[in-house]
Amino acid sequence: MGLKNLLASVFGGRSSGNTDNAAQDADPADSTEYNGYIISPTPIAEGGQFKTAGTISMEIDGVRKETRFIRADNHSSRDQAIEHSLGKARQIIDERANHLFDSERC
Repeated sequence: MGLKNLLASVFGGRSSGNTDNAAQDADPADSTEYNGYIISPTPIAEGGQFKTAGTISMEIDGVRKETRFIRADNHSSRDQAIEHSLGKARQIIDERANHLFDSERC
């Protein structure tokens, strides 16, 4: 855990700032493969809880494509947020696989 995250958890998380910055600052959990995609959960510490978030990536024609997702779901532990992020990513892949990389966000 980095000093920034430690301070954020001690002082109640991040302010209600830009979630893009929060997603970039989130510590990623171990990545996992699902149907050829790589899922990297990146729960966001916010207000003493953890928000569901992560990235889904795949190499296509030698180029790494990636999309991010952030959901409003909050969890009391980082591990719960990681598990939920993995499930949410699988759902996104199942529903949007053909159009997953049409935009940066899903």
